Amino acid sequence: MPSFWSKTYRGNKPAVLIALIVIFILAAYLRIDFLRSVQHNIATDTKQYDIMVRQILEKGVYGYRSTEPNAQVSPGLPMFMAAVYKLVDYKTHDPAPYIRYIQVVLSLFTLFLMYRLARRMGGTAAGLLTALAGAIYPSFIWSNGAVLTEVLCTFLLVSYYYVQIIAFERKTWKWAVASGALIGLTILTRPEFLPLIFVFHGIYFLWTRKWKETLKLFIITLVGTGIILSPWIIRNMVTMKQVVIAATQVNPFAAGTYPYNNYLDGMVDRHGKTQMEVAKERLYVGFTQKPGLFLKWYTIGKLDYIYGKMYFGAGHKPYYSVFPYAIRNLFHQCLVLFFLVALVGCARRFRKPEFLLASAVVVMSLIRLLFVPEFRYNYTAMPVIIILDCVIGVALVKWIYTRLKGRNNPAPALTE
Repeated sequence: MPSFWSKTYRGNKPAVLIALIVIFILAAYLRIDFLRSVQHNIATDTKQYDIMVRQILEKGVYGYRSTEPNAQVSPGLPMFMAAVYKLVDYKTHDPAPYIRYIQVVLSLFTLFLMYRLARRMGGTAAGLLTALAGAIYPSFIWSNGAVLTEVLCTFLLVSYYYVQIIAFERKTWKWAVASGALIGLTILTRPEFLPLIFVFHGIYFLWTRKWKETLKLFIITLVGTGIILSPWIIRNMVTMKQVVIAATQVNPFAAGTYPYNNYLDGMVDRHGKTQMEVAKERLYVGFTQKPGLFLKWYTIGKLDYIYGKMYFGAGHKPYYSVFPYAIRNLFHQCLVLFFLVALVGCARRFRKPEFLLASAVVVMSLIRLLFVPEFRYNYTAMPVIIILDCVIGVALVKWIYTRLKGRNNPAPALTE
């Protein structure tokens, strides 16, 4: 595995630094200009989070859509919001603008990590191309207006990728604990990323074939994760009288059993049954009586819903286009479609970090087939898709250039 642990600007030429600075100025301008020039819509979930956070601060009750304690949602975003609310004195100041500007800062940090990852895997050209694509990708701009989990979770997730790769390279307990802490914070924000711990260490074992070393790093990583998750787990054991690692919400799984979101198909009788009971019955009836429909829905149907469109944020007026509509759609579609090529390239680089990142997108895509599909779910995958597209794209261009150069400059003939 190539070294990821090097000084950020080692070997950088002035032109590279200037280009990077210009890209980040552009990224910051687009994000701040977006926040300042539009009226932001407030999503339903955001309204519920706001009610919840005020209830936490004023009554000490952690309950989502309830005045009683529950564990419907994990505490990452609510605690982040509560900290900002407290810091800015929410009773006299609207905390939403402050959260949005903090999200801009997190978005720029995520962009920098994307640049670092791409640069170390594919060189300076891949790094700069990744930074430029991430700077102007519309979803990464619009999302800063939404007080939801996307920006915070993506920052934590990309940070985890970066630190986990270093942990595998350095093989020290400090980096392993740090990677565990970061994935723990990510899980507290969006619980579905828990399986990545097992996937990544499984891949590391396939790389090294050293089960003792893999087990050691895995256990240390779990310790870091446990340190972060333990207050939440203990709270749930004390308050809820049950072990809840992430959250108890089952609605996304149940809603995912309705092909193409047809909630009135009448496939099963829902009267007097829990959401989980209805979901299990729908899966049994669907795959036995309508296998074609359910197989299509649980494969290409949901993937189309997830990756077919960009995440728009919470909505805003007037429309902030970033660049023309047709190009915007084409840009997203090209990124997603070229990722299929990038996957092939990553498969050929099995023992390199590219394969690790590609596996994260594949695994998370498969996991999301279990739940109701939303195009906002592609948001956390797009940093990796952009990184790998640029890394493999630059490598492909170099390979084509080398082949063409070899044809145009054949080796000189031998003479007696």
